[in-house]
Amino acid sequence: MSETSSAADLLRRHAEHEYAGELDALARHDERPRPPGWRLSPQAVVTYLMGGTLADGSVVRPKYVGERRLMETAVATLCTDRALLLLGVPGTAKTWVAEHLAAAISGDSTLLVQGTAGTGEEALRYGWNYARLIAEGPSRAALVASPMLRAMERGAIARVEELTRMPADVQDTLITVLSEKSLPIPELGAEVQARRGFNVIATANNRDRGVNELSSALKRRFNVVVLPTPATAEQELEIVRRRVAELGEALAIPAEPPALEEIRRVVTVFRELREGRTEDGRTKLKQPTGTMSTAEAISVVGSGLALAAHFGDGRLRADEIAPSLIGAVVKDPVQDDVVWREYLETVVKERDGWRDLYRACRALG
Repeated sequence: MSETSSAADLLRRHAEHEYAGELDALARHDERPRPPGWRLSPQAVVTYLMGGTLADGSVVRPKYVGERRLMETAVATLCTDRALLLLGVPGTAKTWVAEHLAAAISGDSTLLVQGTAGTGEEALRYGWNYARLIAEGPSRAALVASPMLRAMERGAIARVEELTRMPADVQDTLITVLSEKSLPIPELGAEVQARRGFNVIATANNRDRGVNELSSALKRRFNVVVLPTPATAEQELEIVRRRVAELGEALAIPAEPPALEEIRRVVTVFRELREGRTEDGRTKLKQPTGTMSTAEAISVVGSGLALAAHFGDGRLRADEIAPSLIGAVVKDPVQDDVVWREYLETVVKERDGWRDLYRACRALG
């Protein structure tokens, strides 16, 4: 199988491959100073994230819709010796932004450590090929490098997802890496020193505070950028529209592009339940236990589009939106069900032009 056909068969390509054309165009037109080890200047990295039109007419699509200053702050942090911590509630594009930052700066977004309760120190440091270790004893050939160690050797960006999910003693493995820019290997009497261009982008959820809080020593090694939920309905609408269009293309869903009005209704429901009040501010609402994030709104519209394509006439309507919408709201079958039924009867039922959505949701119980 050829490399081209193999790439075409991938369900999701890494950012540096999916947007290779834009990254190449930015590199060609980038005349500003680049920090050591960077493939683009900080200004070009921000343009890659926020979108723009280059001198030759090439269009760079926005990867992040929000305040430009947040992205400038994130990129400026990575120019220094401080690591970057992207903080926010689930679904605020922390992982998405981290991936694209690594792709634009290093050309490689795959040096990733996924934080879980079971993540061990070897995920941040190194492990061993035990067959070689037993046969040959400790040697560099027997050492299995972690993504962090490989990033240090290459002078690239390492990513750590869900940092606060890791046990505290594993988190603190990062202290030496971030302060000394080196990783000791005492078994070999050696160390790996980071090359220029190395840095770390970590993500954490606001709602995870108290799970495994960062130590004071580790907190001092990070600059924190908080990614908020979209400030306005129009901003959130644009995010959902763009991502659903990209997903529909990537997954080859044979349906019409979703009508803007259907997306607007989903976004309105999500924003009202998330904020605990109707958009006109007149009615207070109970809030569900879930985050009602933009990422979930994208999933609701995407699932509806798939239903319309494969079990309908290809046009997205309330009947296709309702199942995923209810699933997104009702995470707790007791508490959230009460919240949803009250919202359905007091808001959706009474809102002009929403009777079809009311009927579709009622039909599903």
